[in-house]
Amino acid sequence: MNAIRRIAPRTRVAIAAAIAIVAMLGSGSTVNAHGPDPLLGGSLWYPNQSLAYQWRSGEVPPDWMRPAIEAGAADSNATRGSRAASFSRTTSASSVIGYADPYFCASAAIACMSRGNAPTSFAVFFTAQGRVFDWGVLRWCQGPTGYVNGCFDVENLALDELGHVEDLGHHVNYSDNSDYLDSMVQTVSASRPNTGWNRHGYGRCDVARLQLQYDRPTASALFSKCLALQTTTSLTASSTWVAYRGGVTFTATLKTASNSGYLALSNDYIAGRTVVLQGRVPGSTSWISLGSMTPSGNTYVTTAYLTVTYEWRAVFSTPTTEGISGSASSAVTVKVSPCTISCPFAPVQ
Repeated sequence: MNAIRRIAPRTRVAIAAAIAIVAMLGSGSTVNAHGPDPLLGGSLWYPNQSLAYQWRSGEVPPDWMRPAIEAGAADSNATRGSRAASFSRTTSASSVIGYADPYFCASAAIACMSRGNAPTSFAVFFTAQGRVFDWGVLRWCQGPTGYVNGCFDVENLALDELGHVEDLGHHVNYSDNSDYLDSMVQTVSASRPNTGWNRHGYGRCDVARLQLQYDRPTASALFSKCLALQTTTSLTASSTWVAYRGGVTFTATLKTASNSGYLALSNDYIAGRTVVLQGRVPGSTSWISLGSMTPSGNTYVTTAYLTVTYEWRAVFSTPTTEGISGSASSAVTVKVSPCTISCPFAPVQ
C-alpha cells in the first residue's frame, strides 16, 4: 500500500500522504480525534524486527540527502517506545530507499512508501528537488541551495514515511489542530518555518499506536500519555495466620487490565512503579500506609512482622507521567495469634 500526500489550495504546507484505506483499532469503528494513530492495515513486522535497507540502484539519493534519511531512521529507532521494527542501512538488502521524479509515487506526492511486502521488505521514495506542483516548487531544506523558508526537512519526512512503514496511518487531529505535535505522522507535513517542520521524533500518539501493536520494549517502560489504560493490582501474603510477631511477606503484582482493545498491551506486567502497602483494622474504613513496596522483577515485595490481625491491600496511584490509571487490590486478612508475654503496643514491626 502506498501513502500519497496532496496539498490543499493556498496552504503553506505540503501534504505527505492521504491514506486510501485505514484499519481502525479492533474493528471498523471510527477513530476519535486525539487518540492513537489509526493503522494503515496489512501485516505487521515481527517484534523488534531488524529492517535493513539499501539505496535503490540507479536512484541513490544525493550526497546532501543521504545523512538526513539515515538520521530519520535513527530517530525512529530512538523514539519508537515499543517493540516496533528498527531500521539500518547496509550495502545489500531487500528493502530500498530511493530518490527520483515520481513514477513510483503518485503525481502529487513529495515522498511515499510501500509496505505491501511486510514482514519481508519495504520501499520509500523521495521526489526529486525542483519538481513543480500546483502549490509551487519542491525544495528540500538540506538541498545544496540552502533554502531557508518554504522547504521541507528530509529527516522529518524520512521519519514520517518510516512511521507509515511501521503501519501508522495519519493521526486524527482536533478540528483546530491544537494537538498537531502529538503525532509525527500527519496528513499535512509542515514546511519551514511552520510549527513542527523539523520534528525528529515520534509524537505520543504515534508511540501509543506502536505500543498497542508491538508492545512496550520492557515491563518498566512508560506507557504513552496518548493512552488511557486501566490497571489491576493484586496482593498475596505468604501466610494468612501467623504467631505473634510472625513475619509475613506480601507480594503485589501490577498489570494492565485484560482487554481485547488493548491489543499487545493487554494483561501486561508493569514493573518499577510505586506500589504502596496499606493496612487497617478489620471493619475499619481508614487505611494506613506502611510505605512503598520494593520492586522485584515484575512484582513488589514487603516483609512485615505482625502483632495484631489486619487487613492489607496494595495501592497504585494514577501517575501523571504515563497513560495508565491507578488501582487497588482486594483486601487480604492476616490473622495474628494473641500475645502471651512481652507484648509491645505497635501492630506492625
